[in-house]
Amino acid sequence: MEEFPALNGQGVSLAVLQLPVGCTYAPHSHPRAAEIILVVRGSIAVGLVGSGLVDSANRLYTQTLQSGDMFVFPKGLVHYQSNVGRNTAVAFSAFGSASAGTVSLPTALFGSGIDDDVLAKGFKTDEDTVRGLEAGLAPPMKY
Repeated sequence: MEEFPALNGQGVSLAVLQLPVGCTYAPHSHPRAAEIILVVRGSIAVGLVGSGLVDSANRLYTQTLQSGDMFVFPKGLVHYQSNVGRNTAVAFSAFGSASAGTVSLPTALFGSGIDDDVLAKGFKTDEDTVRGLEAGLAPPMKY
């Protein structure tokens, strides 16, 4: 909606994903919309963590998609996409909202200002490791 204001009030949006070889969109969720991805070129591995809507076991569901394949990520569930092919992969992602929102887990956890001691204890590691993760964060993706 920010990039194409005509979407305001329409209840839909679309993104074109171009994933270079080896590129991964970090685990994230969309709090206001389900996502349907359609691969138009290449090979993309997708993963979805089922919790609540799919099951209650926090089980990881994975699939490798080829050109012409689709996959649905339910609203609010953590998922990722990764190019596992030998060329740039291209896909279309459609959302059931003009403003799906994106919550990147690495940024939400390690870029939010949560005290390093809290994160270290939560992940059963040390503060130096947490600081290394914080320092390595890329800017959050935008949809």
